[in-house]
Order: sequence, then C-alpha cells, then structure tokens
Amino acid sequence: MRFEFYHSGLDGVPKLSVDGTVSNSVHFSHWEGNETPAQLKADTSTEIALNLVDAPNRNELTRGVELVTNNHFDTDGVLSVWTVLTGERALELREKLIPAAEAGDFSEFTNENAVRASIAIQGSDQPTPGDESGSPLACQLAGENVADDARAYDLVLPEVERLLTKTDEYEPLWRSAWEKIAIAMESFERGASRVVEFDDAGISLVTLAPDVFGPSGFNPTRHAAPYTAISRYAKGRLFLITTPLKNGWAYRIDYPYYSWAETIVRPRIRRQDFSPLLSELNQLEPGGEGVWKSDNSEMTSAIKFFGTDGTLAPSMLTPDEVAKAFRALSSSAQPAVAGV
Repeated sequence: MRFEFYHSGLDGVPKLSVDGTVSNSVHFSHWEGNETPAQLKADTSTEIALNLVDAPNRNELTRGVELVTNNHFDTDGVLSVWTVLTGERALELREKLIPAAEAGDFSEFTNENAVRASIAIQGSDQPTPGDESGSPLACQLAGENVADDARAYDLVLPEVERLLTKTDEYEPLWRSAWEKIAIAMESFERGASRVVEFDDAGISLVTLAPDVFGPSGFNPTRHAAPYTAISRYAKGRLFLITTPLKNGWAYRIDYPYYSWAETIVRPRIRRQDFSPLLSELNQLEPGGEGVWKSDNSEMTSAIKFFGTDGTLAPSMLTPDEVAKAFRALSSSAQPAVAGV
C-alpha cells in the first residue's frame, strides 16, 4: 500500500478513499454519502480502517487497489490512513487509535492521552480565530508552519505509532491546549459550569461559567466553546450553550459534535427546521439589538444570537426562557442535572 494525498490527477486512477470520499474510489469512510461496505461500517473512519485490516476478505474488499488517498488532514484522517498502510500491526493499537480518532472528529473524551495525541496531530478543540499554523506535530517536525496537507501527511504518518505509545514525549505540542480542556472539565466537576438535561425535548442546556478557561476568562465572541468538556457532560440531541455576556446572555445552539458523520453506534441526529422557533424567539426578544438566526457556518452549528456586526451578542432572554421555547413542542418533564 502507498499513500498519495488527493489531487485532480488521481481522478482517473482506482484508489482507496480513506476517511474523505472522492470519485473513482473504494470508500472506507464515515462521511455522509459514503459507499463503505456494510460489514465494515463504524462511527469513525479509523475504526472502519481497523475493521478492514481485520477482515478475512480484505483483498476482496480493496479490489486489489494499492493506492490510498484522503482529501483533508485531521486526526481521524491521519489515523485511518496510517491503519490501512500499516496493516495487521495497527490492530495492536486499536484501544489507542479509536479514542484518539473520536477526540479529533467528535471532541469526545475517553482518556487524557487520546485527547493529547489528537491535539498534537490536528491542534486544539478550541482553535484561536485566524490561527492557520496547521498541525503542531507537522510544524515541529518541519521546523516551520506547515499549511500544505499533503506535506503534513508525509511528516506525521511516520510518527503515529510513537505518538500514540509515548504521548508524554510530545508534551510541548499538547500542553497548552490540554490545560484549557482540563480546566473546562474541572469547571463542570465543581458545578461552576452546568448541564441541565431536558429529556422530554432531547435538549442539553449548557451554562458555561465566565471562568471556564480559568482566570484569563472566556469571551464567546472571541473564543470557541470548550467542545470536549461539553461533549463529556451533555447528552442531548441538541446543545443549547449559553454564557453571561455584558448585561445579557450569549447563545449558540449546536447539534452533538458527532452528528455531522454517518454513525452506527451513536444515534443519528436529524437536522431540524427551526423557522417557527426562530420567529418565536425573535418575537420574545426585548430590545431589538440582535437577532436569532439559523447558522450552519460550522459543521454542527444550528442557531446563534447575532448582533448587527455579525458576531455573538448579548440576548436579554434568560436561559430558562430560551429552553422553554425549545421545549414548547414537547411534553413537559422534570429536568435532570448532570455534570455537577
């Protein structure tokens, strides 16, 4: 097996499309629209790749094709490509590969080293806006910023096994980002940040403390939400995420972070038409200094409350009022508090 990052010159060449889906290829992917063989399907492409490697009819499934490709760079992509290239030896690292892929693609926490390995490969789950420095590991190996995905693969693939088995050696690459995740999780553990589950409506009301990232503070207009911490504590089909902002509340509503992919174990999340809800929220909103809008600028975002400058703005509606609007179409039920 050999790997070549996808480019248009490969369009006419038979290939194994691992993680991403490209034309004229055999798919081993969890991306929507994939044609992955049913016997291999799993929630991450890395697990699909492991299923392929372990399959007794592997040669039949690959149709004798030796060229492996992918059309993007991220943790799950790197690990699934590495698994197919490595073959049976990758099976010995199954318990390290899958949690790292889940950390990268779904912002999920299984163990510390899985999250840390993913950070080293693709960067933090809270990227700084405008940060295009690329893979921390690729940049370290190159001694410079690496913005080219094909080059990042060439640099990172030989390091995968060492990264997974000796993650502590790569501490300078993951320490800063990991500390933010750890502080955010601790915020939920001590009850400063909270999750209230409304099981009747499948909604997780996530209230982030202003110090969710520590004394430096959290500004929702500049900082990404702490996805890994939220995924660990929120279990709904929709995340209503809020934090105090000025004299009101900042809001963003997201689907669970695995919901963009085709999943087998995790429940499939249906995208909803929120038009009636948006109309009601905008009617309820006092002051008229912002607007509730649908937002699909990110893979899992659904709704945000925007100001006139197009950034998150303070809404005057309380979290309870917004949650009540979401629950209006469902039967009432007593909420259960989690992550406290």
